[in-house]
Amino acid sequence: MNNKVLKTLEFYKIINMLSDRSQSIIGKKVIKNSEVSTDMIEVQRLLDETDEAYRFIVKHRLPGISNIQDLEEDFKLLEIGQFFSPRKLLEVWKLLNTSRFLKNIISYDESLEFKNIFELLNSLNTAVQLERDLEISIISEDEISDDASSDLKRIRRMIKSKNDLIRDRLNQLISTSDKLMDNLYTLRDGRYVVPVRSEFKNSFKGIVHDQSASGQTVFIEPMFVVDLNNDLKKLEIDEEKEIERILMEFSKRVLEILPELISNLNVIANIDFIFSRGKLAYDMEAIKPIINNNGIISLKSARHPLIDKDKVVPIDISLGNSFNTLVITGPNTGGKTVTLKTVGILTLMTQYGLMIPCADNSEVAVFDELFADIGDEQSIEQSLSTFSSHMKNIIEIINNAKENSLILFDELGSGTDPEEGSGLSISILNYFLEKTLELLQQLIIVN
Repeated sequence: MNNKVLKTLEFYKIINMLSDRSQSIIGKKVIKNSEVSTDMIEVQRLLDETDEAYRFIVKHRLPGISNIQDLEEDFKLLEIGQFFSPRKLLEVWKLLNTSRFLKNIISYDESLEFKNIFELLNSLNTAVQLERDLEISIISEDEISDDASSDLKRIRRMIKSKNDLIRDRLNQLISTSDKLMDNLYTLRDGRYVVPVRSEFKNSFKGIVHDQSASGQTVFIEPMFVVDLNNDLKKLEIDEEKEIERILMEFSKRVLEILPELISNLNVIANIDFIFSRGKLAYDMEAIKPIINNNGIISLKSARHPLIDKDKVVPIDISLGNSFNTLVITGPNTGGKTVTLKTVGILTLMTQYGLMIPCADNSEVAVFDELFADIGDEQSIEQSLSTFSSHMKNIIEIINNAKENSLILFDELGSGTDPEEGSGLSISILNYFLEKTLELLQQLIIVN
């Protein structure tokens, strides 16, 4: 489908409405990359999925899909030897947790009622033990639990014990010494120090680490704490090594099921896409149209989806049964252009897999191409007048319209002398009337 007609009919606004109802980054990515389909079988499948999601929402509610991150690039780095940080492992846990949750939202008794969605959800892979181990081990985006391994728990207990011992010794010093600026201890470069008055720095046994901006205070590591600080530093190094080992071990386990995780990402993204379509249908009070490949359009109580549903005037329009060219006439501000746009945008929505705001038993054809010359596309940059702009569009349509196309014209011959414009519009109309006899084309003209 040509991009120009998507812009003319403001289909991007429908896509934005759909994206607003997506719950995840990966779902929004699918929406952005999806296109209007011209394949009858695919359109029917998409509509069936949307209808199932709509009925599921009505019967139950919109299922919660965690905001799963797009891990595609991270998985590639994992494959070449990098290991995951706690933050990335937390994302893997969310992916596994969401997969297990979604796999069970449709019971076997409902599997026929929601057949397409059930099959998708049933393809999700679970890794219960890995999910449980990650939940126990990863506390936050930058923190590993003591329970991640027995060695990590032991090391951290020793770190706590060593810290307590150092603090006790320093508190004894603080309570008895008169050489300190303040009765406290602090850290410099990860080592415990005390604030010593500068006049006592030569008589206070220890290692100088820093001094205050005024020079009146010197931060000294007391000699009796040096060995304890060294022990603490070694324990902290051991902790870092154990954490790295844990992260590498988890990364290895993730790598072992990488194909299943990639599959889950794709399935959840598609599920989010499907339920976004269902939610939009629910909000629009839309129906699943009947589709055909015979060029038949039969819209009943059709509403333009971008106009407030409490203000829009529903229309009935039919084309493709006994006639394939329709000319709509009437006074200005009578709704002719809105009718034209309604037919166009509802056709695009249908071929994207969206339900449409119409009455039941409305029918929409699946077209190979849709062309539209609507509105004033005057271009100052290209020095095109309103009339020239219309003629440029019409020539493009004449050159590109093929079999099984829907063509929408708004006010043929406008923007020039009325008499000349009338003659031109008759000539264009006669040309397309002859073409529609040769090819399966549907033509709607507003005058």
